[in-house]
Amino acid sequence: MISVPSNTKIWLAAGVTDMRKGFNGLSALTQEILDKDPYSGHIFVFRGRQGDLLKMIWWDGNGACLFTKRLELGKFVWPLSKERCTIHLRQAQLSMLLEGIDWRVLKDTMRPLKAA
Repeated sequence: MISVPSNTKIWLAAGVTDMRKGFNGLSALTQEILDKDPYSGHIFVFRGRQGDLLKMIWWDGNGACLFTKRLELGKFVWPLSKERCTIHLRQAQLSMLLEGIDWRVLKDTMRPLKAA
């Protein structure tokens, strides 16, 4: 199991990406188009045109990581955008996304009004 530090931010790249790209191509896209640092230790998530393939890049401080997931049935829930923009996700939302669940409906539990 790969453990991601709790302070790691997760950025979803809205729109579609050419899934032929590897770490170098996706990190260049992260830097030039998304205006983010691919070596920041944050996770950047990209989706292909057909919607059933995701790629994530992450610099863990030691080296470059490239993760790929393909759904056998269905498509990943993804915001559609003609422009490149990033959306910040929580780790729980990333887990839901990777399972093919709609991560946009994540609700926080109610905060108590008083302590006792």
